[in-house]
Amino acid sequence: MDQRRAILADALGVGLAAGAYAISFGAISVASGLTVLQTQALSVLMFTGASQFALVGVLAAGGGAFVAVATAALLGTRNGFYGLHMAPLLGMRGWRRLPTAQVTIDESTAMAVRHEGNPRDARLAFWSTGLAIFILWNLGTLLGALGAGLIGDPGTYGLDAAIPAAFLALLWPRLTTTIMRTVAAVSVVAGVALTAVLPAGTPVLLAGAIGVACGIVLSRRESDA
Repeated sequence: MDQRRAILADALGVGLAAGAYAISFGAISVASGLTVLQTQALSVLMFTGASQFALVGVLAAGGGAFVAVATAALLGTRNGFYGLHMAPLLGMRGWRRLPTAQVTIDESTAMAVRHEGNPRDARLAFWSTGLAIFILWNLGTLLGALGAGLIGDPGTYGLDAAIPAAFLALLWPRLTTTIMRTVAAVSVVAGVALTAVLPAGTPVLLAGAIGVACGIVLSRRESDA
């Protein structure tokens, strides 16, 4: 019982942090030109913070809708890999797979994996974290979107820097190996170089592709060594 309480407390804590983060997304999204309804739809239907920030960031920079969606989709592919790992543990079938997929995100997966030794606790961690974040993320988005008109120019408060800062915060803890750091460095250099000559959003896609290619080459070399 104490273990279950601890899991629920952790899930609520993660949800509250995500909700606070979502306030900035809601404000930035509306300030970037999306309506409150469009902003809320992103949080309800897309529901993956990195992809949402990416889409809004590309649109705010003047990129087209296709490039914005492609960039968001590229970042969202990681959730599919999470699903492959979580499917045997959660054991969902039929229509239940749809809501399960919707809350298969970084945090819910991490919480479940942490308790993987006990399938019952792992499932509780997954669902409590996923639902807490879904509810509080959408509430935070709504609060931020409704309050965006009171903020004015997001650049005045440094909110225009929130998107790159958010990506850096998500990425930095994951750079734990030489290959990861090399891929990140190559991607950054490629992105910066391409920004000067390509439309908004396109450099992100190409830099991501270059980074993936670099990672594959380095991983193969390490395996052959």
